[in-house]
Amino acid sequence: MRQSSPTLPVRRQISLAACLLVASAAAMAADGGSLVAEAKFSSMFLRQSPGEQIDLSRFNRGNAALAGTYRADLYVNQTWIGRADVTLRAVDGNGSNVQPCFDRALLERMGVDLTKLKPQASARLEGEGACVALPEIIEDATATFDNGEQRLDVSVPQANMSRQARGYVDPKYWDEGINAARLQYNANVYHSDSQGIASTQGYLGLDAGVNIGAWRFHHRGNFTHDQQTGNHYQSVQTNLQRSIVPLKSQLVIGEAFTDGSLFDSVGFRGVQLASDDRMYPESQRGYAPIVRGIAQSNARVQIRQNGNILYDTTVSAGPFEINDLYPTGYGGDLEVSVTEADGSVHVSRVPYAAAVNALRPGVTRYSVTAGQYRNPSVHISPLLLQGTVQHGFTNLFTGYGGFVASPHYIAGLLGAALNTDYGAFGADITHATTWLVNEPSRSGQSVRLSYSKLVQPTNTNLTLAAYRYSSGGYLGLADAMNLRDLDERGMASAMSGIQRGRFQVTVNQNLRQGWGNFYLSGSVQDYWNRNGRDTQLQAGYNNSYKRINYGVSVSRQLNVTTNKWDNRVMLNVGIPLGKSPRAPYSMTSLQQDSSGSTSLHETVTGTLGRDNAVAYGINVGRNSGNGAASTSVGGNVSYVSPVTTLSASASRSSNYTQMSAGLAGGIVAYAGGVAFTPSLGDTVAVVEAKDAAGARLTNGSGLRVDPWGHAVVSNLTPFARNQVEIDPQGLPMNVELKSTMQQVAPTAGAIVKLKFDTENAGRMAILEVRRADGKPLPFGAEVRDAGGQPVGTVGQGGRIIARGLKTDSGTLSVALGEDAAKSCQLRYQLPQERNDRPASVALMQATCAE
Repeated sequence: MRQSSPTLPVRRQISLAACLLVASAAAMAADGGSLVAEAKFSSMFLRQSPGEQIDLSRFNRGNAALAGTYRADLYVNQTWIGRADVTLRAVDGNGSNVQPCFDRALLERMGVDLTKLKPQASARLEGEGACVALPEIIEDATATFDNGEQRLDVSVPQANMSRQARGYVDPKYWDEGINAARLQYNANVYHSDSQGIASTQGYLGLDAGVNIGAWRFHHRGNFTHDQQTGNHYQSVQTNLQRSIVPLKSQLVIGEAFTDGSLFDSVGFRGVQLASDDRMYPESQRGYAPIVRGIAQSNARVQIRQNGNILYDTTVSAGPFEINDLYPTGYGGDLEVSVTEADGSVHVSRVPYAAAVNALRPGVTRYSVTAGQYRNPSVHISPLLLQGTVQHGFTNLFTGYGGFVASPHYIAGLLGAALNTDYGAFGADITHATTWLVNEPSRSGQSVRLSYSKLVQPTNTNLTLAAYRYSSGGYLGLADAMNLRDLDERGMASAMSGIQRGRFQVTVNQNLRQGWGNFYLSGSVQDYWNRNGRDTQLQAGYNNSYKRINYGVSVSRQLNVTTNKWDNRVMLNVGIPLGKSPRAPYSMTSLQQDSSGSTSLHETVTGTLGRDNAVAYGINVGRNSGNGAASTSVGGNVSYVSPVTTLSASASRSSNYTQMSAGLAGGIVAYAGGVAFTPSLGDTVAVVEAKDAAGARLTNGSGLRVDPWGHAVVSNLTPFARNQVEIDPQGLPMNVELKSTMQQVAPTAGAIVKLKFDTENAGRMAILEVRRADGKPLPFGAEVRDAGGQPVGTVGQGGRIIARGLKTDSGTLSVALGEDAAKSCQLRYQLPQERNDRPASVALMQATCAE
């Protein structure tokens, strides 16, 4: 780790060394790409005593590495591939110049198409221990090894690379993680006293798991306490899960839920094998069309959507195909521009509006579930078998279907998704039959239509408009199980709420610059055996003026306690109370409902402390209406510590008092110890960094290495590259990180271990040294310790920044010329350090005697 120097002369010294190293790097680049190239620096430009020579030979090379094998990060065309064993081979007689060499396995991992190698180059890779420099195999390819970062950067012409989708990580480099146990917890206690009636409730949510190899055992449950109902523990789900890589699927054994893409999601206890879209590169998830065309020459292809560039690449003459566009939601047709070598441009358009259940051409998604139906609210658990399949046939057409079978119930579905110039359409029909014991059987159909479109002239995004109609005899699986449960108990006639029709719509409209935006969402639903129609509506407008944010919203929703509809209008105004990053933020809201009640609330929120670990909020409210009025005041605070998250709140009004406290976080236990974290996700990394307590990880706000050298990075993206980085700022001055960044591609639910090696670099001292005769030491002279290791360089005025002093006292030698035998020695004695204080830079004077 580099430390900032405290004095101007030392800065000049470091600046000079940096300039020399930059010049060395430039000379290296001019030498045709060799890893370490010789450069000569003249000492005539530096002030020196008459007759003395300044030895600058060690600056003739950059940060040279020795021949051998290194574990390093591999980057190909600026894309991280993973960590690999890199062999450096000497290319001169004395071993002072080394270059990385490559074998067949490393080239395959880099994604090089070996079939495109020339026969002579391919022959050189044959045989045991073959290792060849990259430019000798592939013309115009380069390889540069950074010894300090332990990183190999490789540049290979695209014509020599295998075609892979953007974001692709070879499954053989997916990391299943280590054997470990995990526990996520969320506990809170809530107490209220309203009109003399006091109540206390407690809740503890648990999410526990054990990972052994590729298997993940998972249990989720909660414990509740109530003064009236007592204590109760509920098991939400318990299962065993693992990834099936060849099938790009997840296998689940135990309790889980079915996918709700075609049929309604229901709980089951059994076995499920289903596609996992996360195993595809991000550029191939979701729906995006394949763009095809023909280039007359080596051409540039650019794809735009609504004026935004989505893709830019170069293709060779002939047919081309682009199948790794990232999904962009529902927003607009694609404009494909092909610029030929002669400058001519050909433009075409591809319809793009993602319909519900649409897939890319050639992609298949499936799910098979077998077991028992599981629902805590019913008394039956019949056998259940469900299967679904979806397949993208073309850019325009995706077909899908499925079935559900259970004793006394069967349903089948068939549908299609269409992508057209007029928008994206989806349509499917489901037929279901339910056999009852005490009542007539029911049979019927349900038809679902959906539509999405970006209306470009007005920039109106009709995100989703769907209509579903079900005949009187149609029942979904959940309704059928409820009816069967009631039928077996002779209560089937009491069931109500069988859905007949449902319409829902979501619209987002961006206005011109400075005019803001508005949204509209709503649904209407009616029933066969229940009067009335459920209508829900939300609409709003948002904008800002300078630093003031404001918005107006209206809503209509059902009040479940009174069974009446409640209409509300709300005005919100947000103003930052200052210009600093930690300035509090004020939010004022005024609301009125259909009963005539009016409420005015003022809330001020902000953060405090290092890493904004403390968050607070203060609120004051005034409610009036129906001849009564009340005022309330309250506050809340939370603290994200290195090991857990603490929260508390309290409020009081003329009608009630309330208090609560909460605790949340996670624990990971593995062979290397136990690590605590304020938050825990499904896929995590345990960081080991000995002696790096307090170092900040850039992967989360306030995330730091704990006093035991551990940290937990939550919410990694499975099957994709994740970068974990430690910021060395704040480390003790005598501790260095050998690397500050690592990347990993974990499987779903994995707990991966990332070890950041640290080194006690010794103490640091600034020495002002003179010779015995009072003359200054020669500028640029090298300083070594008793073991012959370099620890510094003489700067201006005889100042030395000595680093890596392993002992508090000892002898250093200073080279006085090119003759290694000509040197002087100086004794140093550093002040003793206290354990309760951070390491400091020692300042002292010394004499160098020959």
